[in-house]
Amino acid sequence: MQAAKQLFRTSSLSGQTGKPETPKGRKFNPKEMMQNTEMQAALGSGLLMLLAWGLSGWLPGLSVFVYVAAYTVGGWIKAKEGVKTLVNEHDLDVNLLMIAAALGAASIGYWNEGAMLIFIFALSGALESYTMDRSRKDISALMALKPATALRIDQGAMSEVAIDELAVGDLLLVRPGELIPADGIVYRGESSVDQASITGESVPVEKVYGDEVFAGTLNGEGVLYIEVTKSAENSLFAKIVKMVEDAESEVPGSQRFIKRFEAIYARVVVALTLVLVFLPPFVLGWSWSATFYKAMVFLVVASPCALVSSIMPAMLSAISRSARKGILFKGGAHLENMAHTAVVAFDKTGTLTAGTPQVTDFITGEGYHRLELLTVSASIESMSRHPLAEAIVRIAEEECLELRSVQDSRSLTGWGIEGRVSGKLWRIGKSNILDDGRLPDQDAETAADHSLEGGAGSGSGVAGGAPEALRGEDLAFWREQRMALEKDGKTVSVIVDGDRVAGMFALQDTVRPEAEAAVRKLHELGIKVAMLTGDRAATAQAIAAKTGVDLVFSDLLPEDKVKHIASLREQYGPTVMVGDGVNDAPALAQATVGMGMGMKGSGAALEVADVVLMNDNIGEIASTISLARRSQRIVKQNMIFAISVIAVLITSNFMKGIALPFGVIGHEGSTILVILNGLRLLR
Repeated sequence: MQAAKQLFRTSSLSGQTGKPETPKGRKFNPKEMMQNTEMQAALGSGLLMLLAWGLSGWLPGLSVFVYVAAYTVGGWIKAKEGVKTLVNEHDLDVNLLMIAAALGAASIGYWNEGAMLIFIFALSGALESYTMDRSRKDISALMALKPATALRIDQGAMSEVAIDELAVGDLLLVRPGELIPADGIVYRGESSVDQASITGESVPVEKVYGDEVFAGTLNGEGVLYIEVTKSAENSLFAKIVKMVEDAESEVPGSQRFIKRFEAIYARVVVALTLVLVFLPPFVLGWSWSATFYKAMVFLVVASPCALVSSIMPAMLSAISRSARKGILFKGGAHLENMAHTAVVAFDKTGTLTAGTPQVTDFITGEGYHRLELLTVSASIESMSRHPLAEAIVRIAEEECLELRSVQDSRSLTGWGIEGRVSGKLWRIGKSNILDDGRLPDQDAETAADHSLEGGAGSGSGVAGGAPEALRGEDLAFWREQRMALEKDGKTVSVIVDGDRVAGMFALQDTVRPEAEAAVRKLHELGIKVAMLTGDRAATAQAIAAKTGVDLVFSDLLPEDKVKHIASLREQYGPTVMVGDGVNDAPALAQATVGMGMGMKGSGAALEVADVVLMNDNIGEIASTISLARRSQRIVKQNMIFAISVIAVLITSNFMKGIALPFGVIGHEGSTILVILNGLRLLR
């Protein structure tokens, strides 16, 4: 370590700074669309169709050759997909129906109509492909940000190593403009870090000593020295990559239904087409050419292209838009489920609250000075790693108090901690000693860690000496103080000097600044809000009063949270559970949609969650539900429109008859319209 520190002072910063690009929220880009292979094939087919049409009047033979080229260029990709489905799944799909219709039109001399069908069908397919590609890029662009190597500092020497070779505790150097190679803590240096690839934040975040940084984020203008806290496979970046892989394989239920429907419907259309080809000449007296023509028109207009394209472009556009805001869906099924949300249930600690207790009250007894008692308390609590102890030390540091040395620090099992400061023995612990006036048993463990009351808030007392009981005349006053603090949901402990209470302090977990607004926005959507917590009722009610939640469930074990989620689903309907801890994982799995906190959430919570808030901003939950609902509205619009167009075209074909070009434009035009309607969600 000393050698590493020496290198910190002497290492040169010259050399590479290769600044990679970070993914941004992309706008519509015609150039990007033109790079799509299917779009190039579609446009090539269209140009060949126009050329063939121009040649048909004076070079018919050559025009047929060009038409064949147009069919091949525009239909090759779709034909391969159709054959693959036929061979591997033994099913017909719209690809084969469209190719068959185009070839049928050509067989009776309607080369231009067939080419037009191929062109518009290829164009609609290219648009859908572009939507999927763009969505995949918006979700997984950060995968390209995975650094291959890192500069590791080892015993004064700096070497470039593969990311997979890094271990917890390694020291790394990250130069200006470089990607941070691993999750870690800033050991030295200051810089702004662009975290857009992970959290969606548009503004770089300042990082100083002790701050957490993440693999795949971009260092700014400063130099950072980082201590690795997670191996490559356990980093937040690695978890996101796994989520992206899950998202790409997850298909919403509505799309699975359409896929099954498509296979059955395609067979019906083929069967009816064959009937229309052979039956009318015998039954209705139609000519074979007229019969075949109407059959080809039917094959075109009855195909479910628009219906098949009604769902995924809209769903993928919504997922893509959410990803740019730092909200990662593991699949379209979860977006579909979220649209029906009736209840959002929050875990309290770390979700509605910051998860970091703060000292809210510090009361001193008569004859004692506040700064003296705070200095003593913080000095003793500095021997512990308990979150409540850290809160007391933190307030002493904020007031620039100089901590004193502590001797004979010991944990008092189930109560608190004791230690000698300037030769005097002090004790800090729970306020329950006020009930019977007796101090805890002196038999103590030698460990410095101690267990204070958990919950949203805590109070503590400091005692000098080791008497058997507290002085009775002060107890009524301190009990009254404790009662007032506990009414506000705070946890209270005492400070005792000799045989009398010297002071009392209370701690409370602070409500997130955005919590109240987040709950209000959910109410505006007609959604009930519940809070699940292991804290006692008084603490839970205090937080509920500040945030405005409707339903409060307190004193819960992890299995109790699961039961309450199941009850909420049964009573109200689809339920979203929002949590960040290991103890939330079972409830996240039980909920209709589990939503995990990405920045500070546990690995178990992220593994189980269906949706991850990468920036931990619970204020985005309401907007995400609104987006999910909007995507469902667009899907319904698309499906109604697609079915209506098919019905009108089929009816028109048999009642009055329609020209094949109009059938092509009407049917394939409806396909393009539903895709464009879904693309609106990218805005």
